[in-house]
Amino acid sequence: MSAEQPSTAADTAGDPVAEPIPPREQLARATMSLPVDRLPGGKKSGPARAIAIPATEIKSAQTSHVEFLTVQSRLHQRLLDELDRRNLLASGEEMITRFVETFVDEAIASEDLPLNDEERRLLVDDLLEETLGVGPLASLMADPAVTDILVNRPDQIFVERFGRLEKTNVRLRDREHLVRIIQRIAGRVGRRIDESSPMVDARLPDGSRVNATLSPVTIDSPTLSIRRFGRQRLRRADLMRLGMFSTEVHDFLEAVVKGRRNVLISGGTGSGKSTLLGALAEAIPDRERIITIEDAAELILDQIHLVRMETRPPNVEGRGRITARDLVMNALRMRPDRIIVGEVRGGEALDMLQAMNTGHDGGMTTIHANTPRDALARLETMVLMAGLDLPSRAIREQMVSALNLIVHVRRFEDGVRRLESVVEITGLEGNTPQLQEIFRFQRRRDEGRRVVGDYVATGIVPRLLEDLQQRGLDVPRSLFRAPGGKPAG
Repeated sequence: MSAEQPSTAADTAGDPVAEPIPPREQLARATMSLPVDRLPGGKKSGPARAIAIPATEIKSAQTSHVEFLTVQSRLHQRLLDELDRRNLLASGEEMITRFVETFVDEAIASEDLPLNDEERRLLVDDLLEETLGVGPLASLMADPAVTDILVNRPDQIFVERFGRLEKTNVRLRDREHLVRIIQRIAGRVGRRIDESSPMVDARLPDGSRVNATLSPVTIDSPTLSIRRFGRQRLRRADLMRLGMFSTEVHDFLEAVVKGRRNVLISGGTGSGKSTLLGALAEAIPDRERIITIEDAAELILDQIHLVRMETRPPNVEGRGRITARDLVMNALRMRPDRIIVGEVRGGEALDMLQAMNTGHDGGMTTIHANTPRDALARLETMVLMAGLDLPSRAIREQMVSALNLIVHVRRFEDGVRRLESVVEITGLEGNTPQLQEIFRFQRRRDEGRRVVGDYVATGIVPRLLEDLQQRGLDVPRSLFRAPGGKPAG
């Protein structure tokens, strides 16, 4: 392990300048004969077994930190095997924590090691980090500025900070270490990944989204991609302060959500669609019943009357799959006031549009697209994925009838995610959906790496303004005044 790697609880053992390391050496000696014949609380679970490491390995580890790391790695693998044998890997963190504490207690007792409470806690934290956590990646997970962690190889780990990719000094020991972290993540969420099923999508307890692959899917090395979602989301005020939109755009979108208009958020990968979706949902009144549908539950909403639904992939036998379309159809039977689909990717687009057209207004969803018009084209394609032979005009009529607004976001060259355009859908002319832009981000110049511009109104007053005013929402026409001009009629 490189000496330049940031020190974490899981890695200090491998740091050649970390002196002294008595807890880990004492742990190694203690595990020469460590009984693990009982579950937390003293309950028996089958015949006693020993997690034993040969004395020759212990002696070698005392003279070489590198070899000691190998011993510790083997010890941890055998601990994982024991947890797996007892079916504890999928248990709650509290149960596993108690098991590891028992593990350390018996190590200390069996060799009468003079460890104080702090040293004992160090051992427990070390093993818990390797058992429950993500090992050396923990320091990256703890950095609030990191939004993506991308492991291409054990010695090649990138992160995204403030919209920019950068290589880190963090290293994993070898391919096997990376595979163990991947299998640990998969096991914690009840998924399986091995040579017969070499890909997995999962979600960590903090909401972070994980994708992992093994050989032969990725030829050079197993890979791990973590998209982080903090427990505290960015709110509308935070996004406005960060420059994602202006006060005028904020006030208009808040009125649109309160007025139960249907909104489609479009943008590229990593452009901030889900973040904006969560921020707009703040405007939904507490009295309304909200049902969210996501592939991986990421949205964090404040409302009390909230039901979160998540899709499920098929198991290794190819059974048990629950699609977004299944969830949308089920949500219609749950008396929803609002249905929020985290992202439309397939045939659920048809069910969502039909719901919006049959009284379930106020819906919101996101879609991957480069422009607002591209968003409608992609949505049409997804409706066709429902398997119904619908004519193109019928689909477009459904879209323009159901959707009121497209909000397009983009991550600019300076790494800042900005709302690029707010577009109203006004109808169908011939066979072409008609769009009119209400607000846009007008780029003025670049100052070094920083993009400088303003959020401006186009001068067009949206057609839905009258409907919002009839609902008692105060939306002044002055919001839509173009720079140096008057709002159009």
